[in-house]
Order: sequence, then C-alpha cells, then structure tokens
Amino acid sequence: MAIQRILIVDDSPTERYYLSDILSKNGYTVTVAESGEEALVKIKQDKPELILMDVVMPGANGFQVTRAIGRDPQLKDVPIIICSSKSQETDRIWALRQGARDYLVKPVDPGALLEKIAALG
Repeated sequence: MAIQRILIVDDSPTERYYLSDILSKNGYTVTVAESGEEALVKIKQDKPELILMDVVMPGANGFQVTRAIGRDPQLKDVPIIICSSKSQETDRIWALRQGARDYLVKPVDPGALLEKIAALG
C-alpha cells in the first residue's frame, strides 16, 4: 500500500515548511508537529503512514520519540525516517537501533526523500 499521510516532526518552522512543500507538491497529505510530545499526541489521534523525525528538539529528542513509538504496540508498525543535521555515522546507526527505518542528513535532498518514501510504500 502506497504511503499517503506523513507526519513531519521538527521544531524549525523553516524545515517544516521545506519538507511540507516537497511532499504536498508530490501528492502527500502532510501534518506537522513542533515537538516530540506533540508528535506522540498527533500520532495517536490520526495515525500517519510515515513519520519524518528531527533529532535535536526541545523536550523529548527524536531518538527518544522514535524509541517510544517503537515500544507502543499500536504504533510500532509506522515507519520513521530521521531527518537530522547530525551527520555522523554513529548518529545514523543509533537512529536505526532506536527503530528508525532510514536516516537523511539535512538539508534533505528532495529526490532522495521521495525515493526513500517510495521504497517504504
């Protein structure tokens, strides 16, 4: 089943706009959350088919939220792609260990993002 509904979790308004713009122009339905805590509420209200997760945010960081989603029986099947400015290989490995399906370094390349979404769908 192709992915349609995507939740973007990022504390940066610029980043949320940038990712929303790419996705909506390509036919995806996008919702946004400004924090990990807000993301957890929105995920339970309206379960997205994919989550794009920032790492560095106030409150719960992206790794913690990814882990929380992975531990929730109702949410653990929702794929997460981490989109972070952290470009170290250790960050990528840690993200995958927390349950993320993939890892993109910001600024996110639109082609690479759409390719990874298509691969998950």
